[in-house]
Amino acid sequence: MKKVYILTAICLLISVLTTAQTTTIILLRHAEKDTSVAGSTTMKADPPLSPQGLQRAARLPEVLKAYRPDSIYSTNYIRTRSTVMSLSQKFKLDIQLYDLKNLQAFAEKLMQLQGKTIVVAGHSNTTPALVNLLLKENKYPNLDDSVYDRIWIVTIINGKATEKLITY
Repeated sequence: MKKVYILTAICLLISVLTTAQTTTIILLRHAEKDTSVAGSTTMKADPPLSPQGLQRAARLPEVLKAYRPDSIYSTNYIRTRSTVMSLSQKFKLDIQLYDLKNLQAFAEKLMQLQGKTIVVAGHSNTTPALVNLLLKENKYPNLDDSVYDRIWIVTIINGKATEKLITY
C-alpha cells in the first residue's frame, strides 16, 4: 500500500512539474494618428487618432477574436489609449498605463504574468523594442512612421519566448 502512495505522489509531482503555463503577450503600435492637428503644442505632441486610425482601432476586437485578454496596457497618450479602447470596452477591462521610458522593468513584469493574455499598445519605437526585450534578442528595428498594421503575438512557455508577426 505504501508503494501506491509513493507512486501516486511521484506521478502528481511529475504532472505539476511538466504543466507549462502559457503566457500570450499581444503587442501593437497605436493606429494612425491625426497629423493635421493644429493648435497647441500639447495637441501636436499628443494627437488623437485620424478617421482611418479610428476605423483600424474599431477592427481590433475582430482581428484578435481568438484571444481573450486578461489585461490591457497602454502608454499614457491619447492615440495609444484610443487604439485599445474597443478591446477595453468589449472585455470590460481598464486600460493600465505603463512607463515607456522603463521598458526593461515593464518587460520583466510581463514575463511574471504567467498563464495570462495581455495586450500592449505602444509606439513605432517602443513596441519593437519591447518585443526584443521579451525575446531576449535584438530582432526587430523601429517601425517606419507610416507603418500601423503590425501585431506581434509573443508566446512564453517555461520562460522561453517565441513570436508571430501578423498584419491587420
